[in-house]
Amino acid sequence: MITIPKDLDTKEKKIPLRGMMENVMEQFNSASDHINLHPNIRKILSITNNEIIVHFPVKMDNGDVAIFTGYRVQHNNALGPYKGGLRYHPTVDIDAARALAMWMTWKTSLAGLPYGGGKGGIQLDPTKYSAGELERITRRFTFALADNIGPEHDIPAPDVNTNSQTMAWMADTYMSTRPPAERSANQHVVTGKPAGSGGLEGRDRATGFGVFLTIKFWAERNNEVLKGKTFTVQGFGNVGYWAAYFLELEGAKLVAVQDAFGSIQNKNGIEVAALFKYAQAHKGSIVAYPDALPLDKDDFFSTACDICIPAALGNQITIENAPFIKAKLIAEGANGPTNVEGEQILIKNGVTIIPDILCNSGGVIGSYFEWLQNRNGELWQLDEVMMKIEKKMKESFDKVNKYAEEHHLDMRTAAYCIAIQRIERAYVERGIFP
Repeated sequence: MITIPKDLDTKEKKIPLRGMMENVMEQFNSASDHINLHPNIRKILSITNNEIIVHFPVKMDNGDVAIFTGYRVQHNNALGPYKGGLRYHPTVDIDAARALAMWMTWKTSLAGLPYGGGKGGIQLDPTKYSAGELERITRRFTFALADNIGPEHDIPAPDVNTNSQTMAWMADTYMSTRPPAERSANQHVVTGKPAGSGGLEGRDRATGFGVFLTIKFWAERNNEVLKGKTFTVQGFGNVGYWAAYFLELEGAKLVAVQDAFGSIQNKNGIEVAALFKYAQAHKGSIVAYPDALPLDKDDFFSTACDICIPAALGNQITIENAPFIKAKLIAEGANGPTNVEGEQILIKNGVTIIPDILCNSGGVIGSYFEWLQNRNGELWQLDEVMMKIEKKMKESFDKVNKYAEEHHLDMRTAAYCIAIQRIERAYVERGIFP
């Protein structure tokens, strides 16, 4: 018997990532106008190189076969192999993958990495599948992608609802399809693996650590300290948790949290470790946490705080809620959480935005070090890894700030200009084949 995936066999309305492609293109065009990007290079960067859609069958625990749809979009590889995450979410589609792949191109370029941009995933809700089913789905997806990924061609990583276990299954499946003599040489086909399976110590916290670092750098630049600052986090997964963890260590206070299940607040502070432990014991949900009060989801972004960290999905800060944001700083832990209209309102209101391609780039920087570690047969310790990430993040942050000040731009436009100019130089120097 053939069935459609469980999460798509419902009458529930999915929330599409509307406008993400329009957002990234408007951001790209604005920066391109500022740097007077060559028209031919603008044409190239406005489109994706490859778009892969695969449909594949997987046997479920009850013996039925379900058909899944997976995506991988490869935007540009002028600077190196495609790099970017794979997410498991009902909103995954080709348009979302296109936008996210383009953001990855700018992110890797801004960080000075030898990578291009790619993104993808599977359209499903992983909470509706057993661990065994998710393993079979992941392995079959990896097999379906076949030679469209590779350690020197396209290197996936974890993203929304995927983790180190997902990457371990992908790496094992990919290596198992190679000739025996080549298997160990292909371990770096994915990054974000468990530390015991070729992963990098600290990769699990790299994205959240990077978010924290950019906030810390912002505070230092403004002669402020984080101790006593209040902050809110949307999305209490890997990125949101680690960003909150490091901010709390600096003396900042978490006052509100929102996840897919609900929102909570406590003006006196929410203990990060205690909330994380509670969420783990309640299937990832923060709802009914005993040391906080419930908060209406529409009131989350209007919560009084110094710093707001959107670390969930795209298009969360819009024209509807941006006017009510009280935070002085938005640190984008997610990709594309602020749309163009929302950003215009925030800038007009004097709110600083640390853009996603800078703020959450700690993840891909950590992935780069894991890729290098596998490639060179080395093993790095946690302290060394964290120092490497901090150094790279500081370089990027300082470049963006300097460019923004010299050209009187917001941080996002400055970051885009730097990223696009680096790719433009590669095309100018190499030319266009043939």
